[in-house]
Amino acid sequence: MALTRLQLKAQRARRAVDSTSTGLEDLLWPSLRAIPGEGQHFRRQVRIGAYLCDFVSQPLGLIVELDGAQHHTPHQLAKDAARDDWLAAQGIHVLRFANAAVRADPAAVLDSIRAVVEERRRLPRRDVPEPAPAPGKRCPRPKR
Repeated sequence: MALTRLQLKAQRARRAVDSTSTGLEDLLWPSLRAIPGEGQHFRRQVRIGAYLCDFVSQPLGLIVELDGAQHHTPHQLAKDAARDDWLAAQGIHVLRFANAAVRADPAAVLDSIRAVVEERRRLPRRDVPEPAPAPGKRCPRPKR
């Protein structure tokens, strides 16, 4: 299936966003990867529905978002609330941390994340399908 010029432009823009990360995400990522738990690992820059999420644990139904200053405007707060409502309807819990909080005390942020991870582990295990690949990427063959 051939993509239109507009679809190709949108695809390139999505890939550019997917491949970039902030310094604070890079700081937090090794610690999130180190959180123990079989099959409960975090993945980076995952699409769920129309949204690109910073860190996602599919089996736990948990998203960790790092929010910069732009997330404190009334318009963006409304967009974030709508996004969080949609994700909650999918059974996914969203943890949001301001970049300033991560910069000031990353250990406290990680302690908060670990506490929620432990809490979510006690819930019944979720069978969540893997997110759909981005447009233009090949789908993996089903396992037999």
